[in-house]
Amino acid sequence: MAPAKAYKTLSDEALVKEAQKGDMDAFGELVVRHSDKVYARAFSIMHNEDEAIDLSQEAWVKGWQRLKQFQGDSSFLTWMTRIVINICLDYLRKQKRQKAESIEALDEEVGGVERQMPVMVVNPSEGLERSELRERIDKALAQLSHEHRTVLVLHEFENLEYKEIAKRMGCSIGTVMSRLFYARRKLAALLAGWRREENM
Repeated sequence: MAPAKAYKTLSDEALVKEAQKGDMDAFGELVVRHSDKVYARAFSIMHNEDEAIDLSQEAWVKGWQRLKQFQGDSSFLTWMTRIVINICLDYLRKQKRQKAESIEALDEEVGGVERQMPVMVVNPSEGLERSELRERIDKALAQLSHEHRTVLVLHEFENLEYKEIAKRMGCSIGTVMSRLFYARRKLAALLAGWRREENM
């Protein structure tokens, strides 16, 4: 076990190795380093501060319990991000399902429709330093349903393929495409609406 101050100088990999031996202080340093990012991912899916806090804390508990399973194939943060996403999705599945949006009637044939329609591609890394833009995107995301917000976050922010999203959300690929199509159009319309209001 290293002296307390020494933890701050260790890499994530070194801290994980110490934590895998049972060193909770080493794991505590990992929590300090990455808790904001794990919470941010939970909030981007739940869009509710209390739920995001509870679920991100649950993710850290699960991360500690499963730490011996971490092989280092990805970064520790990527691994924790996957855990918190799965916990959020499990939580949403347990909640009463909202009535399916009428857009989902497009289901299997929506792929063709999506290709014909211009869509706004959300690039989360571009300009997000500008708090105003971030605030607008957050407000727009808040107006989407859990299902539509989640599929948008997984595809645009986590870069997951349709097949993987369908597997995680327990629905068909067609439903994923339908939700993504709806979410992109809604987000684009909301952001364009605010732009028009400013220019009036």
